[in-house]
Amino acid sequence: QVQLVESGGGLVQPGGSLRLSCAASGFTFSSAAMSWYRQAPGKDRELVATITSDSGTTTYTESVKGRFTISRDNGKNTVYLQMNSLKPEDTAVYFCRTRRGWSYYWGQGTQVTVSS
Repeated sequence: QVQLVESGGGLVQPGGSLRLSCAASGFTFSSAAMSWYRQAPGKDRELVATITSDSGTTTYTESVKGRFTISRDNGKNTVYLQMNSLKPEDTAVYFCRTRRGWSYYWGQGTQVTVSS
C-alpha cells in the first residue's frame, strides 16, 4: 500500500534552515508528482510546493518563493523540501502528498517550529 513518511522537522531559530524528507513506498514513485503541504494551528492546510515526476516543473506558494526548494531523488523514492531563511510564520506541521488515480495519500506529518 502507499506509504509516505516525513522526517527532518524540529525547532529552529528565525533565519535558520531545515531540510524535510518524505520517503515513499507502495507505488511507482518516479511517475508521480509530489507535493508538500503545511498546516499551522487554527489554520487550513495549504499547498507549499509541488514537483513533477521528472523534476521538470516546480511550483511554490508565494510566501515561500526564494526561500524553499522542492526536489526529489527518484532512485531513493524520496522528495525533499529545503527550507532556508525560516520565519516564525513558517511554523506548522508539514505533510507530503501524492495522488494515485482518484485517491490522495498523505504522510503523518513532521512538526516545524521557528522560534527564538
